[in-house]
Amino acid sequence: MFSPTATRALRRAASSNTKHYICPACKYSTSNTPNRVIFSGIQPTGVPHLGNYLGALRPWAKLQDGAATDDRLLFSIVDLHAITIKQDPRLLRQWRKEMFASFLAVGLDPKKSILFAQSDVPAHAELMWILSCFASMGYLSRMTQWKSKMSLPSNANPFDTSTSKKKDAPALKLGLFSYPVLQAADILLYKTTHVPVGEDQAQHLEFARELAITFNHTFGADLLVPPQTIISPAKRVMSLAEPTKKMSKSDPDVKSRILITDTKEEIHKKIKVALTDSIQGVSYDRDSRPGVSNLIDIMYHFQEEHFASPEQLTKDLFGPETSLKVLKEKVANTIDDHLRDVRERFSSAMSMGDVEMSDMARESADAANQLATSNLKTIKSQMGLGWD
Repeated sequence: MFSPTATRALRRAASSNTKHYICPACKYSTSNTPNRVIFSGIQPTGVPHLGNYLGALRPWAKLQDGAATDDRLLFSIVDLHAITIKQDPRLLRQWRKEMFASFLAVGLDPKKSILFAQSDVPAHAELMWILSCFASMGYLSRMTQWKSKMSLPSNANPFDTSTSKKKDAPALKLGLFSYPVLQAADILLYKTTHVPVGEDQAQHLEFARELAITFNHTFGADLLVPPQTIISPAKRVMSLAEPTKKMSKSDPDVKSRILITDTKEEIHKKIKVALTDSIQGVSYDRDSRPGVSNLIDIMYHFQEEHFASPEQLTKDLFGPETSLKVLKEKVANTIDDHLRDVRERFSSAMSMGDVEMSDMARESADAANQLATSNLKTIKSQMGLGWD
């Protein structure tokens, strides 16, 4: 359970800024038409790292706090996507809990947004099957997701069995190949108008748009809404160990990433050993100084309201005489200053009893189910799958 202090803090947070609350009618009613419907999801892969926070979770919280009263926001733990690769059930259960706690830690509020696990809403899988009947195998074969997951070249062909004949090469599974169809179902199920995503997901959003247009044309009705994309301002946060690669939890080097739960000491230790270069001074150039530029990017994303660009931050705070030690200290302090409250709220959320957390998640899932079931019923009826 929450400690009394933590409980009071969360209640104060939930009761503040009531002007931004999504009213119950807008949030739960299937008859009211919201101004915008914003949906996005994140896989449960453990405690989020800095890239997850800056690229997804923090922008979601900002969207929530700046939303109009007639906006509808849904943020999902997309656990069905997670099982496209083999998962340990015990770990997956823990990671779901950690991701829900992360939602609360970054400021997402179940009174303002619908926060739910994808697998708690069966309509996602049902709409995926319907959409798969309209999805082209050729289009899916050009998608990059399954190729990157299997470490295949960009021109790989799913119908070429030569890769599966290689020693220890995994076979392409249907779930991984059809990942974009489920993602499209996630979005289209709620008549989503806007989807905040990273640049690497833009291809999948275009696929969802084309599926919606094809479906609507086939049945002569605007049943599915082609969504617009909201690209995250934090385009990419790179690995601290290999700054030409994205920060990732799959990297075996734990010093390559900063988690939102890292202590001040852990943050400083990781930034201190972050890969930079031997060039004198601090300057911003992603091509020639990827390590230094990555640290500047991280600092900039925490201070966007004060600087027009990473270059501006570099010019105002650093220079040719600034040592990399000074840069790293400033970056580490900036990260810790911004993650301190997140860290504390995560700890409080994780101390919540399993029953209390599951009750909170189920209440939001009930709201998502109500919307999803109503929309799916309309879709099926237009297709001739209903009795009405």
